[in-house]
Amino acid sequence: MGKPQQTSQNDGQAQAVNPALVVRQAMNERYRAHVLAVRRAAAARRAAEIAARRAAEQARRSAERRRQAAARRAAISSGTPQQIAAAMLSDYGWSSSEFSCLNSLWEQESGWNPYASNPSSGAYGIPQALPGSKMATAGPDWQSNAATQIRWGLDYIQSTYGSPCAAWSHESSSGWY
Repeated sequence: MGKPQQTSQNDGQAQAVNPALVVRQAMNERYRAHVLAVRRAAAARRAAEIAARRAAEQARRSAERRRQAAARRAAISSGTPQQIAAAMLSDYGWSSSEFSCLNSLWEQESGWNPYASNPSSGAYGIPQALPGSKMATAGPDWQSNAATQIRWGLDYIQSTYGSPCAAWSHESSSGWY
């Protein structure tokens, strides 16, 4: 049992193999594999912790943006319809210079009256939505809340024309927007 084993080499000569050395090499390889696995696990934990911190920070920022938007909406909901609309323009990326076009547009359409109703077409509210019930997408109080109607109207203008001045230009040339 203590006698060294022999193996053959490429040159055909036998060389003695030390069993203790073979065992030690195998143990070293297992140890290196274990250390590598521990390091990989630690790296994975660190990556997961970083990802969790980033997700928590992103959620915090998102909640803060929602809180600020709600505060802006609450502040915007007071005042005349014109003041409310003027305050909302920046939410759409428009400068205050767009207000003159919006004022002309909605003055002609409804006189800024949230209860304005066109008996021949059925258009309703400040933006004269047709049918008026479309404005329910902006809020359940669409029939009476000027801010809800204005928000829907500005969404419509942005998606259809890009800006109040473009909508006013269309209204001026065609008689509708």
